[in-house]
Amino acid sequence: MSVGNIIGIISRSVAFSINLMTQPIFNVIASNQPQTWQEILSDLITDPKELVKALDLNLDSKPVSMAELRKFPLKVPRPFVWAMKKGNWNDPLLRQVWPSKEEDIRKEGFSHDPLKEKDANPIAGLLHKYQGRVLLTITSLCAVHCRYCFRRHFDYDSNSPNREHWKNAIAYIEKDSSIQEVILSGGDPLASSDRQLSWLIQELESVPHLKTLRIHTRMPLVLPQRLTLNLSNLLRETRLKVVIVLHCNHAQEITDLVRVGLNIMSEAGIILLNQSVLLAEVNDSSEILAELSLKLFSANVLPYYLHMPDKVIGTVHFSVSRTKALAILKSMQASLPGYLVPQLVQEEPEKASKTHLI
Repeated sequence: MSVGNIIGIISRSVAFSINLMTQPIFNVIASNQPQTWQEILSDLITDPKELVKALDLNLDSKPVSMAELRKFPLKVPRPFVWAMKKGNWNDPLLRQVWPSKEEDIRKEGFSHDPLKEKDANPIAGLLHKYQGRVLLTITSLCAVHCRYCFRRHFDYDSNSPNREHWKNAIAYIEKDSSIQEVILSGGDPLASSDRQLSWLIQELESVPHLKTLRIHTRMPLVLPQRLTLNLSNLLRETRLKVVIVLHCNHAQEITDLVRVGLNIMSEAGIILLNQSVLLAEVNDSSEILAELSLKLFSANVLPYYLHMPDKVIGTVHFSVSRTKALAILKSMQASLPGYLVPQLVQEEPEKASKTHLI
C-alpha cells in the first residue's frame, strides 16, 4: 500500500472519528511525526475526578482505593477514554483502568510477585524464564495502568538499565546460543522512542543466533497514534522476524483508529497476534470473547493466548474460576473455527512453559 493510500485511510478514519466523538484529533492522527504520539503520552489522565467528569459519572458511586492509587497511580490515554461509553460504570474498558475500592480486598494466595519473576532476573532488565528466549524490560513506562497488571509491584528501579548497562544484557544473550528469540516488554516497549528502539534492535541484530524479535504491547489499543509509518519502516528493515503481540481484552477496544494503525503494521509484513486476560465483568463470557476473536481477525490479528488472571495483590475482583474458564473456552470451540480460539493458559512459576488448561 502506498503512503498516499495510507494517508487517505487515515483521513477517512479521522473524519469518521470526529463525527462520532467531536474530538480535535485530525492534526494528531494525520501527522507521522513522533512528537504527536509523545504529546498524547505526556498528557494522560491521571486524576480520577477528571476521568469521571469525561465520562459523565459520579465519583460517589464508585469510590477509589486511595491506598492502591498511591502505590499504582491511575494512567489512561485520552484516545482510550474516547472508546468508553459515557454514563456507564460497567463499561468493560473503564473497569480495566478504574482504581476501585475492590482493590483493597485481600485473599490468601495473592502476592506481589505471583510468577516469581525476581528469581528469573539474572541481570538488570533481563528475564530468562523459558528455554530459547529471553524478555527485556526496556522501559518502566506504560501508557495505561491496567488494574490487573501482574507487574504492578515489579522492581523497575533495578530493571531500567541505561545503554551502557544494556550491553550486559546483549553479552548475556551472545553467550547463550540457544536463545533465538528476544521479547521486548516493560512497561510497554512502544512507549520508547523510535530512536531508542532502533539502537536496541541494531544491537540485537549483531547477535548471529537471534532470529525473532517479539514485541508485547498494549499501545496499539490505548494509543493507536503510536503505530506510525516511521515505526513500521524501522521494524520492516530489521533482519529479525518481527512479531507484535497485542494485549486486547474486549472488542470495544478495536476502534477505527486502531484498525488504521494495525493495517500499517500488517502492510509492513509484521505478524500480529493477540493475548487476552480473562477478567471478571470485562470479558468472562464466550459471546464476548467470540466477538473479540472475530473482530481481531477482521483487523488481521490472530488470537493467541487467553490467560487466567495472575494472583497479584489488589486484583482479587478480577478473578475467574478455572471451571468457568474451561466452560467458556469449550463454548468458543463449538462456535468458532479452531484458528480463532485462543489457547487457554496459566503462567506458573518455575515451570518450563505456560500451562495449557485445555
